[in-house]
Amino acid sequence: MTERAPEEHPRYGAVEEYARGEIRAYHGIVNKWLLVVYAVLAVWGIYYLFTYWGGLGPGLAVGQ
Repeated sequence: MTERAPEEHPRYGAVEEYARGEIRAYHGIVNKWLLVVYAVLAVWGIYYLFTYWGGLGPGLAVGQ
């Protein structure tokens, strides 16, 4: 099996291939939609932390 140098992408630089070329990876690239998902999850986590902090948990308080 011969090792070949990763091909160059004009915008992103070197491309690494895994699984015989089935998976291609660029270094340092995160899709914008994934950044939006991370931001939404962080906001939801902070909301959930402050809304349901302490006690027995959501829906388990006395008198409900």
